[in-house]
Amino acid sequence: MGGPYRDTEQVTRLRWYGVLAGMAAAAVALGVGEVAGLLFAPRASPLVAVGGVVIDVVPESGKELAIRLFGIYDKIALQVGTVVILLAIAGLVGVLSLRRLWIGLATIAAFGLIGIVAALTRAEATAVWALPSLLGAAAAGATLWLAIRHLQDSVEEITEPAHPMGTSERRHFLQAMAAVIGGAAVVGYGGRAFGQRGAIEVARSAVRLPTPSGATVPAPPGADVAGLSYVTPNDRFYRIDTAIVVPRVDPATWTLTIRGRVRRPIRLTFDDLLKRPMIERFVTLACVSNEVGGDLVGNAKWLGVPVKDLLEEAMPDPGADQVVSRSVDGFTAGTPTEVLLDGRDAMLAIGMNGEPLPVEHGFPVRMVVPGLYGYVSATKWLAELELSTFDDFDAYWVPRGWAPRAPIKTQSRIDRPRDGATVPAGDVVVAGVAWAPHRGISAVEVRVDEGPWQPATLGTVASVDTWRLWSWTWAATPGEHILAVRATDGTGQAQTSEKAPPAPDGATGWHRIAVTVR
Repeated sequence: MGGPYRDTEQVTRLRWYGVLAGMAAAAVALGVGEVAGLLFAPRASPLVAVGGVVIDVVPESGKELAIRLFGIYDKIALQVGTVVILLAIAGLVGVLSLRRLWIGLATIAAFGLIGIVAALTRAEATAVWALPSLLGAAAAGATLWLAIRHLQDSVEEITEPAHPMGTSERRHFLQAMAAVIGGAAVVGYGGRAFGQRGAIEVARSAVRLPTPSGATVPAPPGADVAGLSYVTPNDRFYRIDTAIVVPRVDPATWTLTIRGRVRRPIRLTFDDLLKRPMIERFVTLACVSNEVGGDLVGNAKWLGVPVKDLLEEAMPDPGADQVVSRSVDGFTAGTPTEVLLDGRDAMLAIGMNGEPLPVEHGFPVRMVVPGLYGYVSATKWLAELELSTFDDFDAYWVPRGWAPRAPIKTQSRIDRPRDGATVPAGDVVVAGVAWAPHRGISAVEVRVDEGPWQPATLGTVASVDTWRLWSWTWAATPGEHILAVRATDGTGQAQTSEKAPPAPDGATGWHRIAVTVR
């Protein structure tokens, strides 16, 4: 009954139990780390801290690939991928620990140390930030020790055929491991969800936005075209940033410092900001990573304090040609000082589409600068403005290969019909959006199969700082067709047909789609 075949079968089964033990230890580490992060510092949890380091050091080609593959879900994909890899490693470590428990405990200690180092290298980190990884590693070590000690007794019994691991014992072990993994997942995910949407949402809901100077700005009549919306709802506005976990900033303790090469440094609280004159403007923002035809662009109504007023009060030195905006999580963007002083509606925004900024879009305060890509202007969770120079300081993305100055390039997109769509013959409405913030759009043209360019009908706009919706009615004939679109900005400059990738300063080229007409 207990010959070599049965012994081999028992060993194989125990190895799989070792995999479960290792995965349970990893799950406990992540769960405890998330809860400890909630208690001490959300950005110090092991998954968030290590993910932040990965974002900082991964080559730009890797980041571009992630955005192309996952879009606004790139950070979720990074975290899921990290968890999957960690669980795979943990399973292997669990098997090795069956014979040599010290291997597993040493590996857990090493991973804990990696988490501690990653947390302590984050912006604004203190010694307390080491605790989530430390506690997570300690809990994982205890979990692995208990599970492996139980399994090691069974490993010794395999050499005695009369004492195989019983069915009841196996069931209890599997139930225990499942409970540990499931419980850790629930605790970790619940802690993350509560941390992101707990007290800070209460504080946000308590904010009462002041009335802007002049009347509240409505969307202009005729701005919506062919069922397309001029205003992007907050929950559909793209989000691209470097934050693995959304920073939770209490407006009661928030401050903004304006310092550096200025004659009058300024320090403001959130209440100070609310008392200042506000402007409300529609502004289109675009991510430099947006591919031709991509959706990393949106138009919203922003409420905030003009940056120009604050800078003039601070009195920058004549040579201070760069304003470095810093987020609470250490991200930096470098904006030309002249742009912030040239009269455009650059602001420290506190409101978006009639409500306080959503947490994921920068609550309580963010930068909004018409005409510039977000990576050089649109800092969220703003904490500081430092007057500097482009020679003295490179903001976050510049050493990573992106241009230090980045005006948004003229772009247009076909939204209807979709690429690859099949439409009936006859009149087909082709519609989309075009943008060249701070220059405006003066014309949009569409063509079919390399034919002549046809002028589109343009929607109305609130200002040159927003995108413009357009439409054109096509007398579609049966067959396969290629539609292309191009725009002309407010200066009379036509959108280039030359194809270029997003790096280093924005993609170019005409958006084309394939359509089947039947």
